[in-house]
Amino acid sequence: MKKISLLMSFVVMLSLTAANTKLVKLVIEYPEKLVKGTEVPKGIQNLEKSRGKDVAPALLEIPEGCENLAEEKEVTASDEDPSVGDLDYIVDADADGNEYIQIEEGLQWVQINLEESKTLYAAHIWHYHAQPRVYNDIVVQISDDPDFIKGVKTVFNNDHDNSSGLGKGTDKNYIEEFYGKSIKIDGVKGQYIRFYSNGNSADKSNHYTEIQVFGK
Repeated sequence: MKKISLLMSFVVMLSLTAANTKLVKLVIEYPEKLVKGTEVPKGIQNLEKSRGKDVAPALLEIPEGCENLAEEKEVTASDEDPSVGDLDYIVDADADGNEYIQIEEGLQWVQINLEESKTLYAAHIWHYHAQPRVYNDIVVQISDDPDFIKGVKTVFNNDHDNSSGLGKGTDKNYIEEFYGKSIKIDGVKGQYIRFYSNGNSADKSNHYTEIQVFGK
């Protein structure tokens, strides 16, 4: 009985702590808008509903005190030698659409090492956004294993037909723009965060401009 009582007290304490956590809007510094009147991709399946012209996406709410943990951290990739740009571009806290990396065709990934296990609440990603494109099979995973073999948690997956082999996802495809894409992460812990893609609606290459990861 004593053990049960202690367990119940601990659960109540955790619930109260969660209830008292102050949530704030995730503040994102958007880069310059580069696209001017370019036709958007057509015939894309599983595409999220358009917000309308120049309507900013809704801001996520995250616990107060979070910061961008990815800035200037180590970045690795399935393609270690990008044909355009440098991997460090991804974590320089600058989402300028003119500065990006290009890696090989097919299913590829980039990975950020947060140096120690952190509690994560959001990620924000920009692929190449100087032209409206839809990137295929975007999957975001978190783990304490740098090889992503064990303890892997998927926090975003818009691969609706499992063509990537990472599991069938329920998230929507979306058109790249200067706003980027916010991904909600519900307090998942991990040292490494990996971002997959599999070409795009304009060509078969994979591009990344900036990734920011918010947590404590």
